[in-house]
Amino acid sequence: MAENTYDAIVVGSGISGGWAAKELTEKGLKVLLLERGHNIEHIKDYVDQNKPIWEYPHRHYRPTKQMIEDYPVLKRDYPLNERNLSYWTSDKESPYTETKRFDWFRGYHVGGRSLMWGRQTYRWSELDFEANLKDGIAVDWPIRYKDIAPWYSYVEKFIGVSGSTENLPQLPDSEFLPPMELNVVEKTVAQRIKEHYKDTRRLIIGRVAHVTKAIKDRTPCQYRNMCWNGCQFGGYFSTQASTLPAAVKTGNLTLRPHSIVKEVKYDKSTKKATGVTIIDAETNEEMTFNSKIVFLCASAFNSTWILMNSAKDVWEGGLGSSSGELGHNAMDHHFRLGASGEFEGHEDSYYYGHRPNGFYIPRYRNVDPNEKRDYIRGFGYQGSASRNGWESQVAEMNIGKDLKDSLGEPGKWSIGATAFGEMLPYHENKISLDPEKKDKWGLPVLNMDVEIKENEKKMKIDMMADMKEMLEKAGATNVSTYEAEYAPGMGIHEMGTARMGRDPKSSVLNGNNQVWDCLNVFVTDGACMTSASCVNPSLTYMALTARAANFAAEELKKGNL
Repeated sequence: MAENTYDAIVVGSGISGGWAAKELTEKGLKVLLLERGHNIEHIKDYVDQNKPIWEYPHRHYRPTKQMIEDYPVLKRDYPLNERNLSYWTSDKESPYTETKRFDWFRGYHVGGRSLMWGRQTYRWSELDFEANLKDGIAVDWPIRYKDIAPWYSYVEKFIGVSGSTENLPQLPDSEFLPPMELNVVEKTVAQRIKEHYKDTRRLIIGRVAHVTKAIKDRTPCQYRNMCWNGCQFGGYFSTQASTLPAAVKTGNLTLRPHSIVKEVKYDKSTKKATGVTIIDAETNEEMTFNSKIVFLCASAFNSTWILMNSAKDVWEGGLGSSSGELGHNAMDHHFRLGASGEFEGHEDSYYYGHRPNGFYIPRYRNVDPNEKRDYIRGFGYQGSASRNGWESQVAEMNIGKDLKDSLGEPGKWSIGATAFGEMLPYHENKISLDPEKKDKWGLPVLNMDVEIKENEKKMKIDMMADMKEMLEKAGATNVSTYEAEYAPGMGIHEMGTARMGRDPKSSVLNGNNQVWDCLNVFVTDGACMTSASCVNPSLTYMALTARAANFAAEELKKGNL
């Protein structure tokens, strides 16, 4: 094989890129995995994985003035803290512009946000894949649940998903490892909700990519809840713990960090991609790598950025722009609102460790076709119940024996949940290349022009009121709702901008995640999403990636690519 030539190039090493690398190498292809950021090796580079809160200079909670100055975007929400600051992208080195506010929280390193994700892992349902068609919104998905269900099973068996079997049509069950356990208050609330709403609403344990029994070379979750520092046990799914070792094992993988992909190289005569051009992030040297196929898995907006910056001599809007949809239909999940309250009783009960998971209340609105709200689609809730600790004593601090005794007594039970709602794919919600601003490597930055609209705003009313009602019906007291400031991007579930579809005139990708304009380029990360559902999307990215990689390998064998 000629130098700098591979069977496949995978751009990005996060959740989708790791899966693409694993699948393609295991099928015998020589794969180059490109990552724009630095390398992080499993275990060795998790430098703070065992560091307790009190060893951080500022107890990790509050950012310093310097951190706020250095991270003007990250400071907008919780990711800015001392614990894993090195995992988050420098806002100054990689800026973007905002026509409308968009909070873009990125991880540029090997593993990407697979090291920091929330690990909530849910299948989409037939309801989700049919929604656009039934509602007359955007375009129809080119696939249905039956097309992806076997691939959900395939990736679940590999990553390890703990959860409970519920037989809910709107939330299909996965291939489960044993579930984590609801605590005593959560069980009580779950039972009362089920009874009051006649099983039309259900509180269940969250479904998470945490192994609850040993799987391959991974040790069961230790209930430390220090996940986003990296996990030496491989207790949760990440590229480092799961897909990368599998790809390396084949002997077919070349990993190259510090490689910023500038463009996909396009041959006008063959109408195929020939590889990619990169900028070395450390030396600024440009170089080209050749391949038969290219998988863009750089995270939703970065994959679209690469397409926009490619083949501009053929298409003004870049590779994949012939439909006029490239960069459009950006989505996130809207949230940061819900309800909480106190719960009397069960003072003799507590819980084990620091469960890195909460409860989940699956979508119930607009599931029944006869239900008509003043909005379409729906939402789910993530939450937990816990007991207040020593913090409750600070306001009336005692001294000596009384203080010591009071600190040994857990406080009251409290319970709360945050709603996550679906955001519709609006054509006018878009990203584009800024015509003026460049990053430190001289590349154009993205401009964000995304907002929530009336459907989401109407949904918010139910998202708060319903949770308040459920808690009150379950016996909670002093229940109150809350709504914090939200801007698109805060969900860290950015999706769309290179959507799948059935027609090259109205979509960027076909049903196999191929770019209509260039069939040997595949996009399998969040960019490909045609709608957003209301559940965490990462499992769907994994399944789509495994499915597309299998298709690509078969087509290569047939000589079709």
